[in-house]
Amino acid sequence: MRIYSWNVNGIRSVYNKGFIDWMQREAPDILCLQETKAGPEQLPQSLLKVPGYQSYWNIGAKKGYSGVATYVRQAPLDCRLSTGVEILDAEGRIIITHHPQFILLNIYFPNGQMSDERLQYKLQFYRALMDYCEELKKTQANLIICGDFNTAHREIDLKNPKSNEKRSGFLPVERELLDQFLDLGYVDVFRYLYPDKVQYSWWDYRTRARERNAGWRIDYFYVSRPLLPQIIDCTILDEVTGSDHCPITLHLK
Repeated sequence: MRIYSWNVNGIRSVYNKGFIDWMQREAPDILCLQETKAGPEQLPQSLLKVPGYQSYWNIGAKKGYSGVATYVRQAPLDCRLSTGVEILDAEGRIIITHHPQFILLNIYFPNGQMSDERLQYKLQFYRALMDYCEELKKTQANLIICGDFNTAHREIDLKNPKSNEKRSGFLPVERELLDQFLDLGYVDVFRYLYPDKVQYSWWDYRTRARERNAGWRIDYFYVSRPLLPQIIDCTILDEVTGSDHCPITLHLK
């Protein structure tokens, strides 16, 4: 099974850049998108009904903002757009699909750079998600959490760590929350497989950072430890353009 995750920074934008052709070439079993910025009523049917796939969409109340979508080849056992936790559900940031061997959480984590209020919201979101996942693990030990986490964890995960250590996305308090994920028994699969590999998944448009590969690795697959024996590979498709992020993949037995 191959699961892909991609912050598309606007589904309508990547649609006009050959998204469906790319998707059909890659043929993932599951494709998780973040920051779609649109709901089904705003999209062409060719995006909603890609041959061979069912799609599920979650968009918040604010048009043109946030949003996630999950495409699946095989219908999940269950699909939820709500966790029942207000802070997780408020802005259309999560889709949970239940599959025979695991539960998959497709998440667009908040960005904390706009204000201290948004930073606090981001930190609360992280903590609430950890609590929610601990509840999920009581019924299914195998969890996969994927998406744009909006935080680089280690210095190896961004080009310029020293100049960004006081910027949201690399603050000590944010990085400590990722430590807490690991302490709860989750694994950052890419870093687990490639402890010394330098590769990024996001580049700032405004500074044309991609031309210099001055990037950040902020898109992840986290899995609970019982899933590790099923992992084949985890990759970053940094040659794929169309967004300020690139896709990442998880290959399972």
